[in-house]
Parts: sequence; C-alpha cells; structure tokens
Amino acid sequence: MPASFWLRHCAIPWVQLGDTIAIAFASAAEAESQRQTLSACFGPFIPVLAPAAQISPLLQAHFKTAMARQASNSIAPDLSSRTLFQHSKRLKQLLPVSAFLCLSVLFPLTVFSFCCGAALLFLLMFTGLKLCGLVAHLVPKLHSGPASLPLHNSQKQPPEHLPKISVLVPLYKESAISSALLKRLARLTYPQDRMEVLLVLEAGDSLTQQTISEATLPPWISAIEVPAWGELRTKPRAMNYALNFCQGEIVGVWDAEDAPQPDQLQKVAAAFAAASPEVACFQGVLDYYNPRANLISRCFTLEYASWFRIVLPGIARLGLVVPLGGTTMFVRRAVLDKLGGWDAHNVTEDADLGVRLYRAGYRTQMLATATYEEASCHIAPWVRQRSRWLKGFMATYLVHMRQPLHLARGLGWRGFLGFQAFFLGTIGQFLLAPFLWTYWLVFLGLPHPSTAVLPDMLLFLGVSSLITFEALGMGIAVFGAFASGRPRLALWVPILPLYYLMGPIAVYKALYELLYNPFFWDKTSHGMHPPDRNAQEHVASEQDP
Repeated sequence: MPASFWLRHCAIPWVQLGDTIAIAFASAAEAESQRQTLSACFGPFIPVLAPAAQISPLLQAHFKTAMARQASNSIAPDLSSRTLFQHSKRLKQLLPVSAFLCLSVLFPLTVFSFCCGAALLFLLMFTGLKLCGLVAHLVPKLHSGPASLPLHNSQKQPPEHLPKISVLVPLYKESAISSALLKRLARLTYPQDRMEVLLVLEAGDSLTQQTISEATLPPWISAIEVPAWGELRTKPRAMNYALNFCQGEIVGVWDAEDAPQPDQLQKVAAAFAAASPEVACFQGVLDYYNPRANLISRCFTLEYASWFRIVLPGIARLGLVVPLGGTTMFVRRAVLDKLGGWDAHNVTEDADLGVRLYRAGYRTQMLATATYEEASCHIAPWVRQRSRWLKGFMATYLVHMRQPLHLARGLGWRGFLGFQAFFLGTIGQFLLAPFLWTYWLVFLGLPHPSTAVLPDMLLFLGVSSLITFEALGMGIAVFGAFASGRPRLALWVPILPLYYLMGPIAVYKALYELLYNPFFWDKTSHGMHPPDRNAQEHVASEQDP
C-alpha cells in the first residue's frame, strides 16, 4: 500500500508472526473499517492498538525520501513542465525566437505591422473572453435575480454527517504573517473534529519553524515539514508531499496571508453535497483586505473584483476551462489523487490543475464565499509576482499545446477556444503591448510607422478597436467594484490603463526566466500591509460576494 494509505489511516505493519502480520492502528474503528482492504493484500491479520504519536513518526521516517521524490514527479511526463525545458530541447525552443529576430532584421516594417495586428488580436481574444463572462454572469440575474449556488444548510446537519475537510497552508519564510494566520484560522466555525489544517513548512526554513514552534496549536492544526530532495523547492511540490497526510475527503488550499470568511468550510461542504459527481472542484472568490494602501492596491483590487466576481463565474456557467486561483480552491481528494496532485515544476500549478481537471472530464464551479489577501502595493513585488504568474501561464500553454488536436478533442471546441483566449490573450496582450501603444499615434493625429504598408482605414480601425477594448475592460471593472461591495473603487477605473503599464516589464522578465530559469519560484513577501480599519469592517460585514 502507498505511503498515503498508512499515513491517512494512521496504521503501520508492525511484526510478522509466522504467516500472519500484526498491524498497529491508532483506533479500533479504523482497524475495522480497513479490514477488508488490508486482508486482500496481507491475508488475515492481527490488529493491535498503538498511540498515534508513535505510529506517525515511524511512518514519516520510513517514507519521507520516497514521498519527497514522488512529490517532485507525480505528474505524467507529457503533462508536466519538467520535460518541457530539457537541455536537449533548448535549441528547438530558441529557434522561433531566432527566426523572429532574423525576419525583423530582413523585413522590419512588415514584422512591425504584423506585430501590431497580432497585438490587437490578442487583446480582442482576452476582452472577448471577459465580455462572454460578463454576459453569462448578468443574463441569469435578468431572469431570476442574483445567481447563487443552491447550498444546503450544513450548520443544521449532525457533525458526523459532514465531510472531513483538509486545508493545506504552504508557508515559507513567513514569520511576519504566521501569528496573524493562526488568529484568522481560529475564527472558522466548522466543527473542529471534521476539519484539519496542515501548515506545510520547508526543511531548512528555521525562521517559520521557530515561529510555529512558539505558538500553541489547537489539535486540528498541525505542521508538516517537507524534506529537501534535489534543487526543486516550489509550493506545488510541498503540497504534493503534504497531500499524503490529508485525512479529509475534500482538500483545500489557503495562502499564508489569507483571511477566509469564518463560515467558508460550511459553504464548501454544502456545495459538494449539492454538486453532481463531475463537479470535482470549487473555486472561491479572492479579494484584498488592504485596497486603500495606495494606487497599486486599489487597481489590484479592481482587477481581482472584475475577474473573480464577474468573469470567472460567467466562464464557469459557460462550461469553459476555469483557470484556478492559487488559494481558496477545494477539490475532491479522490480526484486529486487520480490526477497525481499538482505539477511540482509549474509555478502556476493552480491554472494547470484547472486545465487538467477539464481534460479529465471534471468541471469547476464558483463558490459563494470570499477569502481576503494582501495586495502587492509596490512596483518591484508586483512585477515579481506577476512575472511568476505569466511564466507559469506560458509553461502551461506550451505543455498542453504539445498535441493541439488531441487537446482540442479533449476540451471540445468551446473549451479549446476558451483555453486559447485566456492563455494566449493574457500573455500576448502584455508581450506585444508596446505595439498596441503605437496606435495612440493615430489617435493624436501623428503618422503611424506602418503607414507605408497599411491603408489609413485599417489603421483607423485599429485605434478604434483599441479604444473599444479598453472601454469594455474598464466597464467590466466597474461591474466588479459594485459586485465586491466597494462601489467607490469604480472611481479609480480610469487609472487602470496606467496600472497595466507594469505588465510588459513582468512579461519580459517571465519570458527570460522561462528560457533560462523555468522552475525558479519568485516569492512574494507578505505581512507588509495589514488590513486597514475600513477593510476589516468590510470583511466582517460581507456575507455573500
């Protein structure tokens, strides 16, 4: 049996007595429930009782090397980023870049005009996806009022009938946030004997380990140390390791700075109880508790409000691929085991998991609950965080597009178009943003560099399209501000085009790292901006996002 079986059931083969195995269990009920499964493997066995405090350390010591190795390579090679950047393929990866540079030297004006057209196309794709999400979000409301999930009242159900939920909280050099995290977790109202929170620590991170060791953890919170294996050290690898210890039938993820709503797990349990078996994942709403820190945090909050409260719910209703957020996602553990967990080599393991769920025939729905995070408020942290996301999007796109026809058959034509619109649209609009900016020359009455190649009518169409797409994007942000319960944020929507000027810096950093340091995890610092008083009141008062 795999390590996860013994760890989850807190059992261990103890001693062989002739032809019979004695297996130690932490509880008699667990021994009885696993009798049939283990008898099929070992034949008749003798169950004995032993303290969990003795069983668990022995299991961890025995399996930790194998689990650390498996955590890094749990995904099939054809679906993992680890085989995308092999040295033998490096020359093939650089060929398109070299070809583009050669064509740019030989035919500069033609290549420039082509890039201007491609930039508009990518912006059209992403804006079209957002517009489809907006329409799908609004149309149900026109007929039946505010859309919400049909939740059962899980609070009235007997605790023994509620599913056990395991939540992973990866921590790395988080001494500034750890104490605040424990206070936020203590506000959860789900029955404590039906939940567990695993604080996932990296070996060698003495800073966080010392902070956690000084705290008094309740019985439902425990710390798991992930041993080093090779040079890889990423969040998905740590979660793969900790997945072996999860005892819940539902597995969720929170980040170190998260402040989930107290009744979030009740809503998770009710949502899964009401969902069909093909719904394997629920994605909650992500918001920020420090929107008033500065201009960047306001724009960041607007961006997330439009995405998580307007566009993603619409995408889910349309049955398209839902690129998951890195936190407040809850997955059926059996499905997660079947898919091999997360891709340890992908720095946006969340978006990749959303695609793999869809390809495997499962669906993701949005959950009517919010988790509040800390927005990056300065240019350097924002660029580092966004470059990691964009690098992961690039890797995810390249991995799943290895066999485009096979992907199209697996996703269906709607899913395939949605996949292209999100990943190509997100990456392309930032990558070619400088070419988009040249259309403002036409708007200002100045000559465009492509005037000698393209007719005036086509250039006028280009600048008209740019203005239309920008206006649509800002309109969706206005809807997001109102949907988040912060209507005053809509006043800052005109600043969004200036906010997105940081995007090209992030995408070129991402492109460089994709080629030369693809598995580098550029960590975002937390605990820099605690929530202000108004944000705390907003978090406390919001019930349904």
